[in-house]
Amino acid sequence: MKLSEKLEITIRDVVDFPKEGIVFKDISTIMLDADLSNEIVESLYQKHKNSSLDAIAGIESRGFLFGFPLAMRLGVPFVLIRKQGKLPYNKISHSYDLEYGSAVIEMHTDAVQANQRVLIHDDLLATGGSAAAAAELIAKCGGVIAGFDFLVTLDFLDGKEKLKNYSDNITNLVGY
Repeated sequence: MKLSEKLEITIRDVVDFPKEGIVFKDISTIMLDADLSNEIVESLYQKHKNSSLDAIAGIESRGFLFGFPLAMRLGVPFVLIRKQGKLPYNKISHSYDLEYGSAVIEMHTDAVQANQRVLIHDDLLATGGSAAAAAELIAKCGGVIAGFDFLVTLDFLDGKEKLKNYSDNITNLVGY
């Protein structure tokens, strides 16, 4: 069975979360299957091992789950992109709209160096707001957006279109 099929079977739909009308794609079910989790990391590694990446940036919090193991596997730094107020050191921030509200994310000012090629990883691409905000943070530090990587895309929301302003390299493991 293909990895995308395994993910479709494993990812749980939660209706009306976090608010009415939203069908939340719950990836916590993946964490219950160590073999599937290892297969995901291996798939991501194979996809990006020849990409000349200098760092992986993960978006809080689900972007940390596979972004950090991928960075370790590739032997590159992992950059934390967190919600406002969670980072202790000098930071930059960017506000953006979500599909169901707004948010501010932050990154340490010394996390990305000029001209570093950074892959942005998150669990899910919906409208592209979080990933575009992460790209803005990286660009403010002089980094280069090498691409975006997601476990899941909600293709009907056209988030990839927003991200093409930063990179055409946009990959995912399963799309809905």
